[in-house]
Amino acid sequence: MATVKPLTGDSSIATWLADPVGGAILTDLLAQGGQSPDVFRPINKLAIKRLVKMSRGAFTQDMLDDLVHRAATADVPAGASETPGATGEDADAVTLREWAERLDQGRFTGQTVIVTGAGSGIGRATASRIAREGGRVVAVDVSKERLDEFASEHAGADIVTIVADITDDAGVAAIVAAAGDTIDGLANIAGIMDDMTPVGELSDAVWERVMRVNVTGTMKLMRAVIPAMLAQGGGSIVNTASEAALRGSAAGAAYTASKHAVVGLTKSTAFMYAPNRIRVNAVAPGPTITNIEASFGSPLGAERVQGAMAILPEPAEAEALAASITFLLSDDGVNVTGVVLASDGGWSAT
Repeated sequence: MATVKPLTGDSSIATWLADPVGGAILTDLLAQGGQSPDVFRPINKLAIKRLVKMSRGAFTQDMLDDLVHRAATADVPAGASETPGATGEDADAVTLREWAERLDQGRFTGQTVIVTGAGSGIGRATASRIAREGGRVVAVDVSKERLDEFASEHAGADIVTIVADITDDAGVAAIVAAAGDTIDGLANIAGIMDDMTPVGELSDAVWERVMRVNVTGTMKLMRAVIPAMLAQGGGSIVNTASEAALRGSAAGAAYTASKHAVVGLTKSTAFMYAPNRIRVNAVAPGPTITNIEASFGSPLGAERVQGAMAILPEPAEAEALAASITFLLSDDGVNVTGVVLASDGGWSAT
């Protein structure tokens, strides 16, 4: 007979809802706020502890600790039934395996890696993983507050924080100076979304801003680190593309064009510098839980893109994207260059 694991903060939301006791407690808690378990459907694979940060104060660590304690003591609310099925799933269904981050201790020891967008989302998760795997991280973001918070969470790690705009030459120079003579890796993750506007309605302001950050900023940092990588005999660059780099139905004209351009930069640079042992790859994320939110500035854009989004897979944690990015950055990706890795939960296969 299988042993039932106790519910913890690391258990997924789906696991909580499917558990007779945990599901009853969590469903009652949601009902108090006028919500049902359906609110968790897009994120039910996430560990429930992720709600502490994602809820921005609505679900605190104390509330999570209380939830875990109540589940352990079978403290089911009066009137609630201990029945699985809060998710509407068959009780006899196979429990899907949950992904958990597993660190490769020392994978980046002795290496200096620049990570842009390190204050939040995929950039933060990537910078965190590199630091926890022994690397020296030059963490770049436009927000000092977010960088300070990130650094405080990694006491003892070798982290240099740089507040800089990647589209500004002085900012790029400051980033490279902070890295020093040896730059083993660059994770170009900073980027912005457009407003889903089709080209017939696209403003110059939106086009120029998206292209400046997503393409020009990416190019400037690539250009800036190449001399150091040439001098040291190699290095690794990972750019952030998107599903919008692989299809036309994922975003507006500006963002889609910008991410196609990132793929072009990636492949051209990979080809040019392959003899110099500089590997250049891109990751194309699918739906990911980050602080970049989609907005719709066009009724046509909203209608077309939202219709296409009906086939989206469930969003992934930023840590899942960091796993793909750090693989390509590390020596584990030794034989991989010029590749666009679709890390998208199978979206590109539909």
